[in-house]
Amino acid sequence: MLLIIAVAFLLFFIALYLISPLIAPEPLQLQGAHVLITGGSSGIGKAIAVEVAKKGANVTLLARNQAKLSEAATYVEDHRKNHENQKVQTFAIDLCKEYATIEATMKQAQDNLGSVDMLFNCAGLSLSGRFDEVPLDEFKKLLDINYMGSVYATRALIGGMKERQHGRIVFVSSQAGQLGLYGFTAYSASKFALRGLAESLQMEVKQDNIYVSLAFPPDTDTPGYEMEMLSKPKETKLISDTSGLFQPAYVAQKIVADAVVGKFLCHVGLDGYMLAMLTCGMSPVISITEATQQVLTMGVFRAISLLYLDSFDRIVRKCKREETDRQKEKTH
Repeated sequence: MLLIIAVAFLLFFIALYLISPLIAPEPLQLQGAHVLITGGSSGIGKAIAVEVAKKGANVTLLARNQAKLSEAATYVEDHRKNHENQKVQTFAIDLCKEYATIEATMKQAQDNLGSVDMLFNCAGLSLSGRFDEVPLDEFKKLLDINYMGSVYATRALIGGMKERQHGRIVFVSSQAGQLGLYGFTAYSASKFALRGLAESLQMEVKQDNIYVSLAFPPDTDTPGYEMEMLSKPKETKLISDTSGLFQPAYVAQKIVADAVVGKFLCHVGLDGYMLAMLTCGMSPVISITEATQQVLTMGVFRAISLLYLDSFDRIVRKCKREETDRQKEKTH
């Protein structure tokens, strides 16, 4: 029986080795490329803009606040690889509003800097709170911003990418888009939705030489994170702290590097690696190495994940006991 299993594994890896050259795309050259970034006025989006500018790309930044956009554009311009030939432009727009307006903005952006080669869907909003305490309209708000904003931006550009048989599309999700966490019933749902979109879209456009990446950044030191911390339940803070806090520049470097080579799942940090292997499911792969890692580590990481889940439950139980004790003290 062990011999049969060993032979089966050997044949499996031989098959992966044979097909891997067929599924690995050519890396995208950022020198002279047009990269469009939604949510590019701050946080991870702004850091990604800096990263691609360093590599010679022309950059379009989209966000709602023109003042922040102008400030971000100046910052990105200071990091260009070639100051004379690289352009940075901005458009103030709400990606949750009329699709016709979004489509017209995308057309103007391409009229100015050429066809978009790479799209980063970074626009997003985080909100935490216990399910029965989050206003119902906030669930729709997060879906509109985190999910529909990405749908609209991608829809406005996908046709041109298909015509040119060339492109990269990146959806920035979150580690909360890989597992549901206490206090993130609204946020996690909006980020989980991006996975279904990304996997389905990749199957549709792969034959058009368009590659989709789905990024799962951990807690990142951004203005959005600072705002999020103001309303986080204690349980959510304690659970989130287990993954640490990362700097935007580091997260951006990892996302850009993975997207350039067409990697579907983009993770950051050791916990991010474990989650990516553990939740890979039926996601696409682009190399024999990636496939092998997923096959060999999934069982081990599932065992480790049970320890994580137990620690999370312990945190919730402890906080519940503390809250109960406080209520008792108030009644005496």
